[in-house]
Amino acid sequence: MAWRNTSDSFGLVTRLLHWLMALAILIMLALGTRLQGLQPGLANLWLYGLHKSIGLSLLMLVLIRLVWHRISPPPAPIGDPSALSQRLARAGHIAIYLLLIAIPLSGWVASSASGIDTMFFDTWVVPPIAPVSEAWENAGWAVHGALTKLLMAVLLIHVGAALKRQMEGDGTLSRMWSGRA
Repeated sequence: MAWRNTSDSFGLVTRLLHWLMALAILIMLALGTRLQGLQPGLANLWLYGLHKSIGLSLLMLVLIRLVWHRISPPPAPIGDPSALSQRLARAGHIAIYLLLIAIPLSGWVASSASGIDTMFFDTWVVPPIAPVSEAWENAGWAVHGALTKLLMAVLLIHVGAALKRQMEGDGTLSRMWSGRA
């Protein structure tokens, strides 16, 4: 079992990052949806802190993953690289990476603008990245919500395309699960 990617397989580090991030994203979407329906209060404040901490962790993971891909480039996609499906898949991956950076940043902006300290797992105060301002807070939450909805749509397409390719027998999903097609 190789740690690094090869020209035809995903290494263990890439696969672990992929599936860990997938799990964290699902948790974040469920938790964020739950938080939308709650009135903030002392009894549920910890849920907001958990959401922020996991969100910052996801931001770190996506940055680690991008650095890892520079160190250990992923294998080329299976199939004709000039095919429309390959170009759409590439655009989808870029969109996912951009959204996984922009969503936590917009949440961080909104949290900073609220004037309430953002804590990372109740251990460290995260420095604010926006001035305390109701306008910044409202804009940050609006962007955060809109980008999250866009991410959900892109992820549905991503998962659907992976399942379609697997049913067609091309081995893309198998390669992300086990490393080999």
